[in-house]
Amino acid sequence: MTLIPLPAFNDNYIWMLHDGQRALVVDPGDPQVVMDALARRSLKLDAILVTHHHNDHIGGVKRLRQQTAAQVFGPAHEDVPQPLVGVTDGDTVDALGWRFRVLDVPGHTAGHIAFYTEPTGQDPLLFCGDTLFSAGCGRLFEGTPAQMLQALTRLAALPDTTRVCCAHEYTASGLVFAQAVEPDNMAILDHQQRVATLRAQHQPSLPSTIGLEKSINPFLRTRQPAVMAAAQRFDASAQTETDVFAALRTWKNQF
Repeated sequence: MTLIPLPAFNDNYIWMLHDGQRALVVDPGDPQVVMDALARRSLKLDAILVTHHHNDHIGGVKRLRQQTAAQVFGPAHEDVPQPLVGVTDGDTVDALGWRFRVLDVPGHTAGHIAFYTEPTGQDPLLFCGDTLFSAGCGRLFEGTPAQMLQALTRLAALPDTTRVCCAHEYTASGLVFAQAVEPDNMAILDHQQRVATLRAQHQPSLPSTIGLEKSINPFLRTRQPAVMAAAQRFDASAQTETDVFAALRTWKNQF
């Protein structure tokens, strides 16, 4: 199975999986990007996976369904174009011979979900929408800091080898903030160099891995003394882990 990030808009990725004949896509905000990719590779679109209701993730769903008859799977508790197979935590989705487990990860939106699979002979794969970014996380538009912290803690518990397919190319800016939080973290500095090289070559910085994110992402490192201290310098009242996370998110919003 081949995994491809399809650039869309300014910084979105529409993720495509295909076996040379059939394909699925995740969060297709731009239908033309998907149709062009299918045509170039002579692929048939079988399935569409949706993580949340924002238009840059669902804008192409209606047209793609009409033109390809692909089946759509998405969050049961969000407003996603119908007809839709609504799924929620613990449900499974079978597509292209792979079984995806649905994880509830509210925070960015109230009903945000992620799709996780452990294909035989390959590293696990996570489509996490706008919940987890490389070196960052999504803004809290509808959820609470406690919800997002719980969601990220859940994702961090996945195997370290899990490929993290974020929906935006935010890595370089995320690393600048991560370095501000932990200026002595060499893993951050090393990854900044790798990402700069990739981006200079017009290559994506993604997918990341859970193991890497646990070493560079301040939002997955809220129990680390250096991260706690940095959050408390920003907001002296940040005492609990949820407080630390909330302070980091507010800091990032203003950064």
